[in-house]
Amino acid sequence: MKAIVLHQNGEFYLEEVNTPQPKDHDVQVKIAAAGFNPIDYQMTENAMERKLLHSPILGREFSGVVSAVGEKVTDFKIGDAVFCGSGSMGSNGTYAEYICVPAAIVMDLPKNILLEEGAGIPSVGLTALQAINRMKANRSDSIFITGAAGGVGNMLLKLLFEKENHNCIVTAGNESSIASLVDLGVKPNQIINYKNDKVYETALALNNKTHFDFAVDLVGNEIAVTAAKLLKTNGTYVDVTNFSTSDSREILFSKGVAILNISNYAFGLEKQYDYYKNGLTQLSQLLQEKSITPPTIEIIGGMEVETVLKAHQILRDNKTNGKKLIMQINKL
Repeated sequence: MKAIVLHQNGEFYLEEVNTPQPKDHDVQVKIAAAGFNPIDYQMTENAMERKLLHSPILGREFSGVVSAVGEKVTDFKIGDAVFCGSGSMGSNGTYAEYICVPAAIVMDLPKNILLEEGAGIPSVGLTALQAINRMKANRSDSIFITGAAGGVGNMLLKLLFEKENHNCIVTAGNESSIASLVDLGVKPNQIINYKNDKVYETALALNNKTHFDFAVDLVGNEIAVTAAKLLKTNGTYVDVTNFSTSDSREILFSKGVAILNISNYAFGLEKQYDYYKNGLTQLSQLLQEKSITPPTIEIIGGMEVETVLKAHQILRDNKTNGKKLIMQINKL
Protein backbone atom coordinates (compact mmCIF):
# COMPACT_ATOMS: atom_id res chain seq x y z
CA MET A 1 0.00 0.00 0.00
CA LYS A 2 0.99 3.65 -0.29
CA ALA A 3 1.69 5.60 2.85
CA ILE A 4 3.27 8.90 3.88
CA VAL A 5 6.20 8.01 6.14
CA LEU A 6 8.08 10.24 8.57
CA HIS A 7 11.83 9.62 8.43
CA GLN A 8 14.47 10.21 11.10
CA ASN A 9 15.58 13.39 9.33
CA GLY A 10 12.14 14.88 9.98
CA GLU A 11 11.07 14.69 6.32
CA PHE A 12 7.94 13.00 4.98
CA TYR A 13 8.06 10.66 1.96
CA LEU A 14 5.30 8.92 -0.02
CA GLU A 15 6.33 5.27 -0.12
CA GLU A 16 5.15 1.72 -0.77
CA VAL A 17 4.94 -0.28 2.46
CA ASN A 18 3.46 -3.62 3.47
CA THR A 19 -0.32 -3.71 3.77
CA PRO A 20 -1.29 -4.67 7.34
CA GLN A 21 -3.34 -7.82 7.83
CA PRO A 22 -6.00 -8.19 10.54
CA LYS A 23 -5.43 -10.32 13.63
CA ASP A 24 -8.28 -12.39 15.06
CA HIS A 25 -10.08 -9.47 16.72
CA ASP A 26 -9.13 -6.78 14.17
CA VAL A 27 -10.73 -5.27 11.12
CA GLN A 28 -8.80 -4.03 8.12
CA VAL A 29 -10.17 -0.79 6.71
CA LYS A 30 -9.55 0.80 3.34
CA ILE A 31 -9.23 4.41 4.40
CA ALA A 32 -11.37 6.98 2.62
CA ALA A 33 -10.25 10.04 4.56
CA ALA A 34 -7.99 10.95 7.47
CA GLY A 35 -8.31 13.84 9.89
CA PHE A 36 -5.44 16.12 10.88
CA ASN A 37 -4.85 17.12 14.51
CA PRO A 38 -2.35 19.45 16.21
CA ILE A 39 -0.67 16.44 17.80
CA ASP A 40 0.41 15.39 14.30
CA TYR A 41 2.80 18.30 13.82
CA GLN A 42 3.60 18.45 17.54
CA MET A 43 5.00 14.92 17.28
CA THR A 44 7.55 16.24 14.79
CA GLU A 45 8.63 19.12 17.05
CA ASN A 46 7.89 18.40 20.71
CA ALA A 47 9.85 15.84 22.72
CA MET A 48 6.94 15.06 25.05
CA GLU A 49 4.50 14.50 22.18
CA ARG A 50 7.11 12.50 20.26
CA LYS A 51 6.93 9.87 22.98
CA LEU A 52 3.40 9.10 21.74
CA LEU A 53 4.71 8.21 18.28
CA HIS A 54 4.05 4.49 17.71
CA SER A 55 4.52 4.40 13.94
CA PRO A 56 6.45 6.46 11.37
CA ILE A 57 3.08 6.79 9.63
CA LEU A 58 1.23 9.57 11.46
CA GLY A 59 -2.52 10.21 11.77
CA ARG A 60 -4.97 9.22 14.51
CA GLU A 61 -8.50 9.17 13.04
CA PHE A 62 -10.14 8.00 9.85
CA SER A 63 -13.20 6.87 7.99
CA GLY A 64 -13.41 4.16 5.39
CA VAL A 65 -14.84 0.81 4.35
CA VAL A 66 -14.08 -2.54 5.99
CA SER A 67 -11.92 -4.54 3.57
CA ALA A 68 -11.12 -7.62 5.70
CA VAL A 69 -12.05 -8.99 9.13
CA GLY A 70 -10.26 -11.18 11.67
CA GLU A 71 -11.51 -14.69 12.30
CA LYS A 72 -13.21 -13.77 15.60
CA VAL A 73 -14.88 -10.56 14.43
CA THR A 74 -18.67 -10.79 14.26
CA ASP A 75 -19.83 -7.16 14.41
CA PHE A 76 -18.53 -6.07 11.01
CA LYS A 77 -18.44 -7.38 7.48
CA ILE A 78 -16.60 -6.40 4.33
CA GLY A 79 -18.14 -3.30 2.81
CA ASP A 80 -19.33 -1.68 6.05
CA ALA A 81 -18.75 2.08 6.21
CA VAL A 82 -17.02 2.94 9.50
CA PHE A 83 -15.18 5.67 11.37
CA CYS A 84 -12.68 5.38 14.18
CA GLY A 85 -10.38 7.22 16.55
CA SER A 86 -7.45 4.86 16.15
CA GLY A 87 -4.96 6.86 18.21
CA SER A 88 -1.91 4.66 18.74
CA MET A 89 -3.92 1.44 18.67
CA GLY A 90 -3.77 0.82 14.93
CA SER A 91 -1.23 -1.17 12.95
CA ASN A 92 -0.02 2.18 11.64
CA GLY A 93 -1.22 5.76 11.42
CA THR A 94 -3.89 7.00 9.04
CA TYR A 95 -1.72 8.69 6.40
CA ALA A 96 -2.03 5.40 4.51
CA GLU A 97 -4.33 3.46 2.23
CA TYR A 98 -5.10 0.75 4.81
CA ILE A 99 -5.10 0.28 8.57
CA CYS A 100 -5.89 -2.57 10.95
CA VAL A 101 -7.52 -1.72 14.27
CA PRO A 102 -9.29 -3.64 17.05
CA ALA A 103 -12.93 -4.12 16.06
CA ALA A 104 -13.82 -3.05 19.60
CA ILE A 105 -13.00 0.61 18.83
CA VAL A 106 -14.64 0.84 15.39
CA MET A 107 -18.06 2.42 14.85
CA ASP A 108 -20.56 2.18 12.02
CA LEU A 109 -20.80 5.48 10.18
CA PRO A 110 -24.22 7.13 10.66
CA LYS A 111 -26.25 7.10 7.45
CA ASN A 112 -26.58 10.90 7.44
CA ILE A 113 -22.82 11.51 7.70
CA LEU A 114 -20.45 11.62 4.72
CA LEU A 115 -17.26 9.57 4.85
CA GLU A 116 -15.18 12.74 4.71
CA GLU A 117 -17.14 14.19 7.64
CA GLY A 118 -16.73 10.96 9.59
CA ALA A 119 -12.95 11.29 9.48
CA GLY A 120 -13.17 14.59 11.34
CA ILE A 121 -15.36 13.42 14.22
CA PRO A 122 -13.45 10.97 16.48
CA SER A 123 -10.58 13.01 17.94
CA VAL A 124 -12.44 16.25 18.52
CA GLY A 125 -15.63 14.44 19.46
CA LEU A 126 -14.07 12.11 22.04
CA THR A 127 -11.97 14.92 23.51
CA ALA A 128 -14.92 17.29 23.85
CA LEU A 129 -17.16 14.53 25.18
CA GLN A 130 -14.62 13.54 27.83
CA ALA A 131 -14.34 17.18 28.89
CA ILE A 132 -18.14 17.50 29.16
CA ASN A 133 -18.53 14.25 31.09
CA ARG A 134 -15.78 15.08 33.57
CA MET A 135 -16.77 18.73 34.04
CA LYS A 136 -20.37 17.92 35.02
CA ALA A 137 -21.24 21.59 34.57
CA ASN A 138 -24.71 22.82 35.46
CA ARG A 139 -26.67 25.07 33.11
CA SER A 140 -25.97 28.09 35.29
CA ASP A 141 -22.21 27.50 35.61
CA SER A 142 -20.02 30.07 33.88
CA ILE A 143 -17.43 28.71 31.46
CA PHE A 144 -14.44 30.49 29.90
CA ILE A 145 -13.07 28.77 26.77
CA THR A 146 -9.86 29.65 24.94
CA GLY A 147 -9.53 28.84 21.23
CA ALA A 148 -13.21 27.98 20.93
CA ALA A 149 -13.27 28.12 17.11
CA GLY A 150 -10.93 25.13 16.74
CA GLY A 151 -12.09 21.57 16.22
CA VAL A 152 -12.40 20.60 19.89
CA GLY A 153 -13.89 23.97 20.82
CA ASN A 154 -16.48 23.68 18.07
CA MET A 155 -17.62 20.25 19.27
CA LEU A 156 -17.42 21.27 22.92
CA LEU A 157 -19.79 24.17 22.31
CA LYS A 158 -22.21 21.93 20.40
CA LEU A 159 -22.29 19.48 23.30
CA LEU A 160 -22.72 22.28 25.84
CA PHE A 161 -25.58 23.80 23.83
CA GLU A 162 -27.16 20.36 23.50
CA LYS A 163 -27.22 20.32 27.31
CA GLU A 164 -28.69 23.85 27.28
CA ASN A 165 -25.61 25.44 28.83
CA HIS A 166 -25.11 28.74 27.00
CA ASN A 167 -23.29 30.58 29.79
CA CYS A 168 -19.96 30.74 27.96
CA ILE A 169 -17.38 33.42 27.17
CA VAL A 170 -14.95 32.38 24.44
CA THR A 171 -11.87 33.67 22.64
CA ALA A 172 -11.04 33.81 18.93
CA GLY A 173 -8.38 35.58 16.91
CA ASN A 174 -9.78 36.55 13.52
CA GLU A 175 -13.01 37.48 11.78
CA SER A 176 -13.41 34.06 10.12
CA SER A 177 -13.19 32.29 13.47
CA ILE A 178 -15.59 34.76 15.03
CA ALA A 179 -18.05 34.25 12.16
CA SER A 180 -17.86 30.47 12.58
CA LEU A 181 -18.69 30.84 16.28
CA VAL A 182 -21.66 33.08 15.54
CA ASP A 183 -22.91 30.52 13.00
CA LEU A 184 -22.64 27.93 15.75
CA GLY A 185 -24.95 29.94 17.99
CA VAL A 186 -22.51 31.93 20.13
CA LYS A 187 -23.66 35.52 20.60
CA PRO A 188 -21.25 38.25 19.45
CA ASN A 189 -21.10 39.66 22.98
CA GLN A 190 -19.84 36.29 24.22
CA ILE A 191 -16.78 36.37 21.94
CA ILE A 192 -13.48 38.09 22.80
CA ASN A 193 -11.04 38.88 19.99
CA TYR A 194 -7.82 38.27 21.87
CA LYS A 195 -5.85 40.28 19.30
CA ASN A 196 -7.87 43.44 19.90
CA ASP A 197 -9.19 43.19 23.45
CA LYS A 198 -7.67 42.71 26.90
CA VAL A 199 -8.89 39.19 27.55
CA TYR A 200 -8.83 39.18 31.36
CA GLU A 201 -10.60 42.50 31.84
CA THR A 202 -13.11 41.87 29.04
CA ALA A 203 -13.97 38.36 30.22
CA LEU A 204 -14.60 39.54 33.77
CA ALA A 205 -16.78 42.39 32.56
CA LEU A 206 -18.83 40.03 30.37
CA ASN A 207 -19.26 37.65 33.32
CA ASN A 208 -20.80 40.32 35.58
CA LYS A 209 -17.39 41.08 37.12
CA THR A 210 -17.17 37.64 38.69
CA HIS A 211 -14.66 34.85 38.20
CA PHE A 212 -15.62 31.71 36.30
CA ASP A 213 -16.67 28.29 37.57
CA PHE A 214 -14.79 26.59 34.74
CA ALA A 215 -11.94 27.48 32.40
CA VAL A 216 -11.35 25.25 29.39
CA ASP A 217 -7.92 25.82 27.83
CA LEU A 218 -7.62 24.66 24.22
CA VAL A 219 -4.59 26.81 23.39
CA GLY A 220 -2.04 26.74 26.22
CA ASN A 221 1.11 28.79 26.74
CA GLU A 222 0.46 32.48 27.55
CA ILE A 223 -3.34 32.31 27.47
CA ALA A 224 -3.15 29.58 30.13
CA VAL A 225 -2.11 32.26 32.64
CA THR A 226 -5.15 34.37 31.76
CA ALA A 227 -7.46 31.36 31.99
CA ALA A 228 -6.04 30.50 35.42
CA LYS A 229 -6.52 34.08 36.66
CA LEU A 230 -10.14 34.06 35.51
CA LEU A 231 -11.08 31.05 37.64
CA LYS A 232 -12.74 31.44 41.01
CA THR A 233 -11.27 29.81 44.12
CA ASN A 234 -11.88 26.04 43.98
CA GLY A 235 -12.94 26.37 40.35
CA THR A 236 -12.15 23.77 37.70
CA TYR A 237 -9.44 24.07 35.05
CA VAL A 238 -9.88 21.81 32.03
CA ASP A 239 -6.54 21.37 30.25
CA VAL A 240 -6.67 19.85 26.77
CA THR A 241 -3.25 21.10 25.66
CA ASN A 242 -0.54 19.99 28.10
CA PHE A 243 0.92 23.45 27.40
CA SER A 244 0.23 25.10 30.74
CA THR A 245 3.07 27.25 32.09
CA SER A 246 4.84 27.42 35.44
CA ASP A 247 3.06 30.74 36.06
CA SER A 248 -0.37 29.29 35.31
CA ARG A 249 0.29 26.24 37.50
CA GLU A 250 1.32 28.53 40.39
CA ILE A 251 -1.93 30.50 40.05
CA LEU A 252 -4.00 27.32 39.90
CA PHE A 253 -2.28 25.98 43.01
CA SER A 254 -2.84 29.20 44.94
CA LYS A 255 -6.57 29.09 44.10
CA GLY A 256 -7.01 25.45 45.10
CA VAL A 257 -8.28 24.66 41.63
CA ALA A 258 -9.26 21.18 40.44
CA ILE A 259 -7.34 20.35 37.26
CA LEU A 260 -8.79 17.98 34.67
CA ASN A 261 -6.20 16.78 32.16
CA ILE A 262 -8.14 15.59 29.12
CA SER A 263 -6.50 12.76 27.19
CA ASN A 264 -7.84 10.08 24.88
CA TYR A 265 -4.34 8.60 24.73
CA ALA A 266 -4.52 7.43 28.35
CA PHE A 267 -7.37 5.05 27.52
CA GLY A 268 -5.53 3.69 24.50
CA LEU A 269 -2.48 2.94 26.63
CA GLU A 270 -4.59 0.86 28.99
CA LYS A 271 -6.51 -0.77 26.13
CA GLN A 272 -9.82 0.51 27.53
CA TYR A 273 -11.56 -0.02 24.22
CA ASP A 274 -15.00 0.57 25.72
CA TYR A 275 -14.08 4.24 26.21
CA TYR A 276 -13.75 4.65 22.45
CA LYS A 277 -16.76 2.51 21.56
CA ASN A 278 -19.05 4.13 24.14
CA GLY A 279 -17.93 7.64 23.20
CA LEU A 280 -18.38 7.11 19.47
CA THR A 281 -21.74 5.43 20.11
CA GLN A 282 -22.92 8.48 22.05
CA LEU A 283 -21.66 10.87 19.38
CA SER A 284 -23.19 8.74 16.62
CA GLN A 285 -26.57 8.82 18.32
CA LEU A 286 -26.46 12.61 18.73
CA LEU A 287 -25.46 12.98 15.08
CA GLN A 288 -28.22 10.68 13.87
CA GLU A 289 -30.77 12.56 15.95
CA LYS A 290 -29.30 15.81 14.60
CA SER A 291 -28.89 17.03 18.18
CA ILE A 292 -25.40 18.03 17.05
CA THR A 293 -23.85 18.43 13.62
CA PRO A 294 -20.49 17.11 12.39
CA PRO A 295 -17.53 19.47 12.20
CA THR A 296 -17.27 21.73 9.18
CA ILE A 297 -14.53 20.12 7.14
CA GLU A 298 -12.00 21.33 4.60
CA ILE A 299 -10.45 18.73 2.30
CA ILE A 300 -6.86 19.95 2.01
CA GLY A 301 -5.84 17.51 -0.73
CA GLY A 302 -5.12 13.92 -1.65
CA MET A 303 -2.54 11.57 -0.17
CA GLU A 304 0.53 13.61 -0.99
CA VAL A 305 3.40 14.93 1.11
CA GLU A 306 2.35 18.46 0.10
CA THR A 307 -1.08 17.88 1.68
CA VAL A 308 0.48 16.88 4.99
CA LEU A 309 2.89 19.82 5.04
CA LYS A 310 0.11 22.27 4.19
CA ALA A 311 -2.21 20.90 6.88
CA HIS A 312 0.52 20.91 9.53
CA GLN A 313 1.39 24.52 8.75
CA ILE A 314 -2.25 25.63 8.99
CA LEU A 315 -2.53 23.90 12.37
CA ARG A 316 0.78 25.34 13.51
CA ASP A 317 -0.37 28.84 12.58
CA ASN A 318 -3.79 28.26 14.17
CA LYS A 319 -5.54 29.25 10.94
CA THR A 320 -8.14 26.52 10.54
CA ASN A 321 -10.90 29.16 10.75
CA GLY A 322 -13.19 26.78 12.55
CA LYS A 323 -12.77 23.94 10.05
CA LYS A 324 -11.55 20.39 10.51
CA LEU A 325 -8.75 19.59 8.04
CA ILE A 326 -9.15 16.35 6.08
CA MET A 327 -6.93 14.40 3.66
CA GLN A 328 -8.67 12.37 0.97
CA ILE A 329 -7.01 8.93 0.80
CA ASN A 330 -9.21 6.70 -1.38
CA LYS A 331 -12.36 7.75 -3.21
CA LEU A 332 -14.96 5.21 -2.08
